[in-house]
Amino acid sequence: MQPSVRFRALVCTLLFGTFACSGGSDAPPPTSVVAPDTDPINVVTAIGAQVATAGVAYSFDATQNNTTFNDPRRTGLTYAVSFAPASNGFTVVAGRIAGTPTAPAITTVTIIGTDASGRSAAQAFSIVTFSSDLQLPVLPQSTFNYSDATAPLPVHFTAPGGLGGPVITTDNTPANNITTNAGATLGRVLFYDRRLSANDRVACSSCHLPQFAFGDTAKLSVGFAGGRTGRHSMALANARFYQRGRFFWDERAATLEAQVLQPVQDTTEMGMTLPNLLTKLSVTSYYAALFQSAFGTTQISSDRVSRALAQYVRSLVSATSKFDQAFAGGQVPNFPATLTPDEVVGQVIFNGQGGCARCHGTWSFVGNDVHNTGLDATITDVGAGGGRFKAPSLRNIAVRPPYMHDGRFSSLEQVVDFYNNGVMNNPNLDNRVRGPGGLPQRLNLNVTQRNQLVAFLRTLTDVPFLTNAKFANPFPQ
Repeated sequence: MQPSVRFRALVCTLLFGTFACSGGSDAPPPTSVVAPDTDPINVVTAIGAQVATAGVAYSFDATQNNTTFNDPRRTGLTYAVSFAPASNGFTVVAGRIAGTPTAPAITTVTIIGTDASGRSAAQAFSIVTFSSDLQLPVLPQSTFNYSDATAPLPVHFTAPGGLGGPVITTDNTPANNITTNAGATLGRVLFYDRRLSANDRVACSSCHLPQFAFGDTAKLSVGFAGGRTGRHSMALANARFYQRGRFFWDERAATLEAQVLQPVQDTTEMGMTLPNLLTKLSVTSYYAALFQSAFGTTQISSDRVSRALAQYVRSLVSATSKFDQAFAGGQVPNFPATLTPDEVVGQVIFNGQGGCARCHGTWSFVGNDVHNTGLDATITDVGAGGGRFKAPSLRNIAVRPPYMHDGRFSSLEQVVDFYNNGVMNNPNLDNRVRGPGGLPQRLNLNVTQRNQLVAFLRTLTDVPFLTNAKFANPFPQ
């Protein structure tokens, strides 16, 4: 009788483009083994991520004509294939995967080759199934101008003026992610690409639509699987101009670069993991060239995705409204020549009796901090703490109802009425909305004054910005 011989099989796995090899567990050989064999079975042909289309027949030989694994003794191989998290319509016979995938998804395929002696090796790869209705982006031959060098900020954004000082002093652009034309172009494609969601149903733009100043008119936006977001989608116009540099209503993201990846990974909003995101982008034909242009190599990484998206969002500068036309002669505005008498009075109320400019300063009209503005006497959403919330820019506010973090107000008139006589007292109420004796402010504006204030807010609507081709969806509708 031959003595028992133990051996360790070499197992190599390919996952997301990287090999990892380890020794297998000790196990007794089959009784048919008459002598030890030092030749390991291992991976010969690495299988990269494969692409399929939902509803379209698919076939792939995972054995690669029996060259996936190396069998030095030529004793023949048998193959076992498994799918995770589900088969998605795929079946396998003798190592050939076939079938019609039922839905957009990423399926992890693990294939194990076993020789006649019982030795085995394994590797894993992905089948990325895309939705059948996805389109290729249509981009101009020469990139649009996004950078400050090619699309400089208007003079009244860089010069002193306005309550709160120059707009440029609130710029949150980091030194290591200056907006470039190529970077923002990549960011624009990513922003509108439904491939960034788990089932190819939604994109960033699904909750941030250009015609609504990159906000949403639904109280709560709809995620990839039909779920509702926890808060109203915040408008993105002039997101660049917030000196604190934090994002979301509750400021949980320390930077815009950190913010842009969170909705992608949110289980309600887009439902992706970063490894799956990178896998999908790596097998999408047009991204290699876009990453090359933006960053100098074709490497696709989550850091580069976040930087490109942040560049695009920071390029969303709204500065060509009726209000801005008053600066046509330079940095000193001539409002009476541009605005109506009621709009001029509304501006006076905004800066004075209304107290609006105390929180929405500079010509960008972006809040300078998080505030508890007395929405509720009893706080049900703590926000950034104590019921405090960040406020987006008031630019284009007229085109993006409803308002507040929960979308409770459906019109600007309701918002003005709230600040006129509806502010609720609570321990964390901001001093800027407190009146005499520390009680909630009461502005005592009459109907005419309230209408004049609303009329001024409507002058911040920037039609050229809302319809600008360089911010629009590059994918054919």
